[in-house]
Formats: sequence, C-alpha cells, structure tokens
Amino acid sequence: MPRFTHPRLEDVPLELALHALADPNRLAMVARLADTEQLSCTNAAPCDSIPKSTLSNHLKLLRAAGLIETTQAGREMINRLRRKEFEQRFPGLLDAILANRLA
Repeated sequence: MPRFTHPRLEDVPLELALHALADPNRLAMVARLADTEQLSCTNAAPCDSIPKSTLSNHLKLLRAAGLIETTQAGREMINRLRRKEFEQRFPGLLDAILANRLA
C-alpha cells in the first residue's frame, strides 16, 4: 500500500509553493482540483497525453508543496486540494494565481 508524505504547511517555503504552481500542467491540475472536491490521479491530469511517470512526478511536487493530499481508496489514489490549509499559510496566493492564469 503506497504511503504518501504530506508536509506540514508551516514547513513549506514560499519558493517551493511558487515552483509547484509555475508549471502549466501542475497549475491546470490545481485548477481542476479547485473546481471539485476530489479527483483520482488520472482525472486530475490536464490532458490524456501526459505519461504516467510524468503525472506521478507532478503529483509528488504538488504534495511536497503542500497543495494536495493524496489518499488511497481501493485501487485508486484520490487527490484533494488543501485549499483551506494553503490559504492559512499563504493568504490570497492560490486565489490570485488561479484568477490570473492563462486558460
């Protein structure tokens, strides 16, 4: 059974959060998660052409930045945006980035 590491947000530096949100694919994944409560790993992908290994790396970076939490539900991995916790750590950052992203 996979075990995922989810950092305490007070340990996440601003640089890591900005790095995670700087990639267009990761930003699209965060935007999809912002529109829904939770998504499986494959449904969180911004497009079908992303290789599984690349998708896994994107999710790992988003977890390391404290943006998402991944849990196992049967055979699926479910991701949710840690919006409330992230907002407490970096007030207004996620909303500003999502509001100004290129669609």
